[in-house]
Amino acid sequence: MKSTLRTVRLQLAEPLRISRSVMAARDAVWLSLEHRGLRGHGEAVASAYFGLDATTIGRLLTDAGGALARFADPESALAAQRAGELLPEGTPPAVAAAVESALLDLVGKRAGAAVHQLLGTLTPPAAATARTIGITDPQHAAAQARRLAAAGFRLLKVKAGTPDPEDDLARVAAVRHAAPDVRLLLDPNGAWTPTEARALLPRYADLGVEAVEQPIAPGDPEALARLAEGAPLPVIADEDAVGYDDARRLAGRVHGVNVKLAKCGGVHAALRIAELIAGSGTALMLGCLTASSLGIAPAVHLADRARWVDLDGHLLLADDPWSGIGGADGTVRASGRAGLGVRPDHHEGHFREDVA
Repeated sequence: MKSTLRTVRLQLAEPLRISRSVMAARDAVWLSLEHRGLRGHGEAVASAYFGLDATTIGRLLTDAGGALARFADPESALAAQRAGELLPEGTPPAVAAAVESALLDLVGKRAGAAVHQLLGTLTPPAAATARTIGITDPQHAAAQARRLAAAGFRLLKVKAGTPDPEDDLARVAAVRHAAPDVRLLLDPNGAWTPTEARALLPRYADLGVEAVEQPIAPGDPEALARLAEGAPLPVIADEDAVGYDDARRLAGRVHGVNVKLAKCGGVHAALRIAELIAGSGTALMLGCLTASSLGIAPAVHLADRARWVDLDGHLLLADDPWSGIGGADGTVRASGRAGLGVRPDHHEGHFREDVA
């Protein structure tokens, strides 16, 4: 197999502010694998939080390309990836997820099957996705909520974690007033202390918030589990639930875990976590980083397995360079086309679309 890389800059439609940072753009590295005239694609995005820049991602994907070249076909490479025998130990999960994405895309195209079919689901999954509203003034948040509800969104996620908790409460109240029929999630990104969380969560429950992600700082999963035990609304672990071991520690002790492919290492790692928590009382949430439709697509093929779906990273972009999973009407949909089912909107050289 031949591999090719391309680095692109993904601009957001407007800066997204969360409790720890403001983001206006994100670098993405695209991996293309070619075998016998077909190509499979994957994407890894840079993340300051995870300590990954585009240069590092490119170097690691170049190394992965060398490893992939030793396999006779993508099917055997994918089997090695599942067995943990393809990439070196310590490979960042985002890089592993991008390699697996490209292999799944290519294997699916060779088989004439969509990725969800490779995973045992015959019907293309479709699910209502959350749409994120960042930390902003209540008037702007309300305007966003009205526009999104009118477009068809039934689930909104509001960021929180400003120095003055009343600012966050005013934003959520404005969103609730502007879109009274939508379901609401809250995400402080670990900004609160346990004491603050215990004081604030009842007030958010009164506003009709359905669940809260990572209300307290990551690093103390026991404290998160204690908070969840007496919380008036479901508590979902995010930053405290990076991979399988974290999920095992929290299974049955929090109400949900937010599984992101870039955190856990890809589709099959996510499926292992889903199997682990099944029946434990801890539900699956599928989340994402800001990315193109290419980066979001693998998770969309799992969307029917989650209680909460937050796959809106591509919807935050000013110009998504890939298409195929929808979402602008509030619903993401896996394509029935072979592979991931996404297409490059801007056809350039080796990133042209392949048809199995």
